[in-house]
Amino acid sequence: MVHPPQRTSLRTSLSGPALVRLLARLGETEVQASPQPLADRLSQWLGWTDAIALSTVLSAPAPAVAGGAPANGDDEAQRCLSLRSTLSKAIALDGVLAPAKARRGGAYGHAHARASQQPAPPAQAPETDADYAVFRQCYLALQQKMETDIGDLRGRLRSRLAAVSPAMAKLATLDAAMERSLAARERSLLGAVPGLLGAHFERLRKAAREAAAREAAAREAQPAADDATGAESAERTQQAEDVATSGATATVQASPIGTAASLAWLDAFRKDVQSVLLAELDVRFQPVEGLLAALRAR
Repeated sequence: MVHPPQRTSLRTSLSGPALVRLLARLGETEVQASPQPLADRLSQWLGWTDAIALSTVLSAPAPAVAGGAPANGDDEAQRCLSLRSTLSKAIALDGVLAPAKARRGGAYGHAHARASQQPAPPAQAPETDADYAVFRQCYLALQQKMETDIGDLRGRLRSRLAAVSPAMAKLATLDAAMERSLAARERSLLGAVPGLLGAHFERLRKAAREAAAREAAAREAQPAADDATGAESAERTQQAEDVATSGATATVQASPIGTAASLAWLDAFRKDVQSVLLAELDVRFQPVEGLLAALRAR
């Protein structure tokens, strides 16, 4: 059985989002928390036009509130829970990210079909190799779904806040300005995640191929070692080991990884991708949670 490469212990002082800590671990990178205050770091993300827009919102008087029934945050809280559950299930049931055993038996495909009301895909044969482009496209599609659905919910919460009171209406206006100002930076940072996962994918695949080559060399060398006697046999054994090692390495590099090794490292990678997506979902939901808290505490 092939195990993922051992990851070095990272001495970090990070206490931020789980997404940052997870990416640092998967990238085998030591990351230190920034000594700068949050306000200083945030200012580096804003251009001068963004700063003027935010200053205008902060200095403007609170907008008038149209009369109407006071907002109730309970229904919006349920809406938030429902969307979060839907997005989490989309990540958990995605066919590309399903474990190899479930993919082979079609379990995830049928579960996903029931959730999406789509026909279940046919059961797939065991995978022997993989192309990261498939995982990258999957990640980008789920990112886009999160951005669109959470963005719509965030806009809805702002509309509800705007009807509560002048102070809440100003908060909604400020949140809209912040979203516009930070959108490009957010897309740039989160858009780099698939590239980081791609490097992780290559490390796991390389480790699996090296392990498969060692196992193949050991199997080829064993019969020769059992028959070897004396100096002549020792020489033949060495030659057999050299041939077996070079041949096994060439075979592994030129052909797919053995099935057992493939299932092990790919399942480990799929689980890591799902963990990163769920951590990104947490980050993307933070503004929504803030708006919801304001709505329910009116």
